[in-house]
Amino acid sequence: MDNPKYMEIIQWAVQAISEKGLSAGDRFFSETELCNIHNVSRQTVRQALAHMEQQGLLYRRQGSGTFIQSPRPDPGRPSVTVGVVSTYFSDYIFPSIVTGIERVLSQNNIAMQLATTSNMVAEETRALQAMLVQNVSGLIVEPSKSALPSPNMALYDDIRARGIPLVFFNAKYAWSSAPCVAMDDVAAGKLAADHLVALGHRKISGIFVFDDMQGHKRYAGFMRSLDSSGIPMAERRVLWFSTGEQHSLFTKSKDRVLSLLADSTAVICYNDALAVQMLEFCKLQGIAVPGGLSVMGIVDANMAKICEVPLTSVRHPKQHLGEMAAYALLEMMADASSRTEGSLIVPKLIERASTAAVKTEACGDSGVKADA
Repeated sequence: MDNPKYMEIIQWAVQAISEKGLSAGDRFFSETELCNIHNVSRQTVRQALAHMEQQGLLYRRQGSGTFIQSPRPDPGRPSVTVGVVSTYFSDYIFPSIVTGIERVLSQNNIAMQLATTSNMVAEETRALQAMLVQNVSGLIVEPSKSALPSPNMALYDDIRARGIPLVFFNAKYAWSSAPCVAMDDVAAGKLAADHLVALGHRKISGIFVFDDMQGHKRYAGFMRSLDSSGIPMAERRVLWFSTGEQHSLFTKSKDRVLSLLADSTAVICYNDALAVQMLEFCKLQGIAVPGGLSVMGIVDANMAKICEVPLTSVRHPKQHLGEMAAYALLEMMADASSRTEGSLIVPKLIERASTAAVKTEACGDSGVKADA
């Protein structure tokens, strides 16, 4: 991703200070001069100057101008720390997201303090409290159980009252006005369903998580696709689960899953981790994939490429999303009045072997009926 304009000015300034041999106390370029040099607005220049002040590179004296405070940032001693709170870190898409955040922060001489919550609101409480004790200069947070009422509303009110910039990623609480950087999950659900509809499927099931907003939005996209294709929605073809059930869904809820698939030719799974479990379940039940059932995932994690039947999925932007979240926070840190709206990243379909055109006759002993 390209740097925002104000970040380009900062990089130019560091180089210019070095090349001109400027020392602490020397006068720096004025706002007008920087506007003319870079052909940008005064607002963009002010963002860059504010950020360089935070880094300890410059200081401004009212009525006198801008001066060098330190000839260059000291990479060994970051001047500010940003707290990052993620539901998970060790696997799946999370290392890539956090890597994207850390890359942008480190390029700007900002330290990162990471905490994980295992998608538990009590752990989110502890993580946020710890960040506040450490006086972080900003927060990038993935909310826990984002579709449910949160007991941490008062804590977020305190964060806002202290003027600490906050950016959510992947999802946000419906009651919060903070910006969010996320994949367009509605588009992801629609893209998955559109792909199956294009293959001739009409009996499409969906399995979605109910306590995270991503599940609600992917379901909304799934419904939008069926509606636009004139396919009647059958409630019996939708199965909802909680995040805590994901690893046991196919054992503790075996009959529910079999009932869901009994009159389906395709299924959309909330994410790739669930879709891979679905592939294993189908193998144990003698259901051929994709001959008896087409299986879709969402995220396009590494596991999608290496499972026994390579998984058709919708690609999550991962590291790019992390970078954008970090840039959004830097913009807020540089200008307290900034009202960034966040951003939604459009996903991309990745077609592999787990989906195929619907068969018009029963699929032998697959155990799943074909579309009529």
